[in-house]
Amino acid sequence: MDLFEQAAGQDSHLRAPLAERMRPRNLDEFLGQTHLVGPGKLIRRAIETGNLPSLVFWGPPGSGKTTLARLIAHATRGAFEPISAVNAGVRELRETVTKAQERWRFHRQLTLLFVDEIHRFNKAQQDALLPYVENGTLILLGATTENPSFEINAALLSRLRVVSLYALDEEQLRHLLSQALENERGFGGKLQVDEDALTLIAQNAYGDARQALTMLEMCAFHAKNNVTLKTVEEAMQQNSFLYDKHGEEHYNVVSAFIKSMRGSDPDAAVYWMARMLESGEEPRFVARRMVIFASEDVGNAEPRGLLVAVAAMQAVEMLGMPEGRLPLTQAVTFLAMAPKSNTAISTYHLAKDSIQRYGPLPVPLHLRNAPTQLMKSMGYAAGYQYPHNFSGHYVVENYLPEGLRAERFFFPSGNGEELAVQTRYAQLQKLKQPKEPGENG
Repeated sequence: MDLFEQAAGQDSHLRAPLAERMRPRNLDEFLGQTHLVGPGKLIRRAIETGNLPSLVFWGPPGSGKTTLARLIAHATRGAFEPISAVNAGVRELRETVTKAQERWRFHRQLTLLFVDEIHRFNKAQQDALLPYVENGTLILLGATTENPSFEINAALLSRLRVVSLYALDEEQLRHLLSQALENERGFGGKLQVDEDALTLIAQNAYGDARQALTMLEMCAFHAKNNVTLKTVEEAMQQNSFLYDKHGEEHYNVVSAFIKSMRGSDPDAAVYWMARMLESGEEPRFVARRMVIFASEDVGNAEPRGLLVAVAAMQAVEMLGMPEGRLPLTQAVTFLAMAPKSNTAISTYHLAKDSIQRYGPLPVPLHLRNAPTQLMKSMGYAAGYQYPHNFSGHYVVENYLPEGLRAERFFFPSGNGEELAVQTRYAQLQKLKQPKEPGENG
């Protein structure tokens, strides 16, 4: 009788996947993330003081986001209400809120709403949560692999605290695997694994605890009682358990992908892109990152970059995979080799900073439309100069609010095709300068 035949006659919880059976039962068993759960750190301090804020756990797959949420609920004796943003709607959220209100009214028990993949909630769903997070009806614990700054609307995000979780290192994964081998919830000392086999599993889990345990379980299935290096290598050939295809990007790979394009290294950029695609990443995600990059890092130094990136994204939608790899590769090499400019993002940030400093200054009267006689009598549109009526289709005009006339936000890089933009911009700026007394023209 092998290990799996033995398990069939045991309690049903022992027939659950190994990763589920090995979930930590308290914070002391929780592996990694000591910056959050260590003595005196945020999570442990919040539990001990009873002052738990709503949180968003941001980290790669298998870093312990769901487990940590469960442990917090258990430690605070709160009611744990897990939902997935993939299939939950506003109706489900309202039902959960109703239950939370009743728990507090009748039992004075907190409700901890855990939303897995919270980045998939649309604006209406996020707005539906907002008043109940704000008034404390429930504690929201969200989990995401996406940057919350981009995926969660500002109103909700301002009421949450974002905490980062990190991928486990190889030593931590080896320790986790050793625990699974010895613990009664795992293999209870009945499975032998060679040291080099254990190392290979840890290395190929890429920081993902769930992936490491799943790999070990699959190897045990093939080897029955003894896992060797050859067992692991054969199991890895299947490649079906090396990546969570329903998860999102692994941030270190995505970061390397972006930085390689920014650094004009097409070889590295294609390598990191292939790593994502061959691991099961959604090609639409890769294409979307390139569209962002085309504006953020290439911009008008090579205006065709945005066209190429958008065309690649559309081509992937039309072709699907594996053919979609071709336009993606064409786009990533084009973007990597294109001249670079971050003028788009720097220009926007300067304009945003000015708004934050001076507030919403009024639109100058001459720039306002005057569709009614009353508006005309108030000076709307008075004195506006239509550029096409002037030589070169340009006339010196004030387009910024009063008080910002001397402000500049746009500083062309002078790189690639943006050099021509820089030259023309300098010429226009010179025309705006007041002429010295006696100067001709």
